[in-house]
Amino acid sequence: MKRRSVLALPLAVAATACGVAGGAGHYGTLVALHDEFLEFDRPAMEDGLPDYRPETIERQRAGLDGFADRLGAIDPAGWPVPRQVDYLLVRARLNRLDYDLRVRRPWARDPGTYVDTVQRLAFHDFPLAGEEIARLEMQLGGVPAFLSLARENLTDAGGELTMLALRNLVTADGVGHGHPYREVPPAGTIAWYEDLVAQLETHHPELLPPAREAQAAVGEFHAWLTGNRERMDAPSGLGRGHYDWYLKHVAMMPFDWDDVNRIGDRELHRSWAFLELERNRNRGLPTVDPAPSAEDYARRIEEADEHVRKFLVDQDILTIPDYVGEFGTNVPWIVREGGRRNFWEEVQYRDPRPDHVHAVIPGHRFDGLLRSREPGPNRSSIRGAYRDRGRIEGWAFYLEEMMLQAGFLDELPRTRELYYIFQIARAVRNGAEALMHTNEFTVQQAVDFMADNTPFMDQDVARVDAEIYLKTPGSGIAYQMGKLQIEELLMDRALQLGDEFDLKEFHDEFLASGWIPISLIRWEMTGHDDEVRDLFARPTN
Repeated sequence: MKRRSVLALPLAVAATACGVAGGAGHYGTLVALHDEFLEFDRPAMEDGLPDYRPETIERQRAGLDGFADRLGAIDPAGWPVPRQVDYLLVRARLNRLDYDLRVRRPWARDPGTYVDTVQRLAFHDFPLAGEEIARLEMQLGGVPAFLSLARENLTDAGGELTMLALRNLVTADGVGHGHPYREVPPAGTIAWYEDLVAQLETHHPELLPPAREAQAAVGEFHAWLTGNRERMDAPSGLGRGHYDWYLKHVAMMPFDWDDVNRIGDRELHRSWAFLELERNRNRGLPTVDPAPSAEDYARRIEEADEHVRKFLVDQDILTIPDYVGEFGTNVPWIVREGGRRNFWEEVQYRDPRPDHVHAVIPGHRFDGLLRSREPGPNRSSIRGAYRDRGRIEGWAFYLEEMMLQAGFLDELPRTRELYYIFQIARAVRNGAEALMHTNEFTVQQAVDFMADNTPFMDQDVARVDAEIYLKTPGSGIAYQMGKLQIEELLMDRALQLGDEFDLKEFHDEFLASGWIPISLIRWEMTGHDDEVRDLFARPTN
């Protein structure tokens, strides 16, 4: 990780230090290009399903080149910093599509791209309304051709990605991926189609013919994957060079693979050390046991919510607007066979505060409500449409240790232990993701690494996470690396402002900046452009 000065550049200087010569093009041209690209970047559809035909992919490649040429003709030097930030957001959007077309190529490398799509068609609460019925009929009718195309496209299927697809066809992990509730969860895509047919027999028998044809096609695809499994053995990880390119040109993070791996190890060691120090400090104190009932769990959630909100106000942590109401919880009460609990339930049923801070308030749900209601001083249509994972997950994870260090848990020593367990869970993601993408870890090795090094972690939650991180680089590390960027930004701002630094104002300003890469927020808030000045030009592949 590169070192940088904490001395601020005047904004007028930073505005002209973006690495391009000044002048051509208007901001309105950028906005128009952005809006046009959003339409272009929407997934092409055929019969209500993604269109992965080769000619469609080639049209995307050619169209992307045209957008890149047009963006390169716009010169933002001399624009105000917020508008230069918008330029970089458009650049990052183009870079992401380039990366998907050139490197990820999910239609050719990942059978799960097709399995996940057809499985979601079975996720419905019945009965359906008129338009929903027509849409489902069209989509089910398209499944046989969609899976036939998959067999033609999967010329470079990754071995680990194929293994995951086969597993998801026949296995239920109980973690949930937006599944509708069923008392006995269907075991994978094949069983979900059995569930779908049973539901349609009761509610919409007119849809049974296309549903049964889709069900047969899913079974045939499973047989085809099984029969061709041995030849589907390409590397599933993207490689270090491609991984570094993604971090720089898409995520716009000032890190590379080595940074991710080293920092993950360091945070894992630090978090385990703090957990053991906390356990020693708390020896002899009563343990916090899981809630014995749904009613008790609901009471704990209500207490946690009241505690969080009061602390945020009393300690001047951030502003809670008057329109912010109740949010509920992120971890529902579930009774599993044999009393088994997954990782999230082991923590949350003991004390809802860890995930309440991360995922509810002042984390994801609060953050999302502010984004929809508070325009912010620099909000534009470009910024408002952007969703950066490092910003979103980095903020939520930052909140956990920030609240702990601010004194939120001074009277709850056993809950502090749960917070350190959450820190460990985020730290192990760095190594799991990074080593899968250099093909040094199989999925199972990544799962074992996360489960072996994290208290309460189960194989199912770890496998769901590993699958996400392998399919979508940057997903697992977003928590740790985003948190680190926010902490560095806090330091930069405190050094700039000295005695004038105010934590509440810092958090409010950060939240108002939108869901954009933190390196860009840092440029706006401090004037430091060292992390972004070489990102304006079209990158070489």
